[in-house]
Amino acid sequence: MPFPRTVPPLRLEFAQKAFIVDGGRLLMVRKTAADPRHPGRWEVPGGRLEPAGDLGLDDHIRREVWEEVGLKVDPGPPFHLWQWFMPDERSGDRVRVVAAARVCRPRSLEPTVRNQTPTDHLADPSWVPLDEVWGYDLIPDLRPVVRAFLRLHAGG
Repeated sequence: MPFPRTVPPLRLEFAQKAFIVDGGRLLMVRKTAADPRHPGRWEVPGGRLEPAGDLGLDDHIRREVWEEVGLKVDPGPPFHLWQWFMPDERSGDRVRVVAAARVCRPRSLEPTVRNQTPTDHLADPSWVPLDEVWGYDLIPDLRPVVRAFLRLHAGG
């Protein structure tokens, strides 16, 4: 007899976040009031992999950064892995997102939100001094990643 399914199906997705650093500053972006999960909270650029469109992981993080903040970057290696769960509003499935954080070196320094897609819900890209990052209302799942980033940056 098959085991009865009591929870919605679980879909796995992959995401990357770009910790873009320049001169002791981190590029952060604020979620707009229209964001369905974290309105007004702060994060770093990045997003989920598009399996049909992204050629590789470096291509993926470059695309996300370009779309969300209009910068060109050189991606570095991952420094932190984590996951979160969220509902898929269209299908009702649960989604497990496994994510990698990467330090990226900017090749340009003037952020813009004009390349965003309608679902990005990001505003106010800002270069934040590293010693002021904890003063921002961060997305809760991002806090351990920021802690790992700041430890890494202090050690380097």
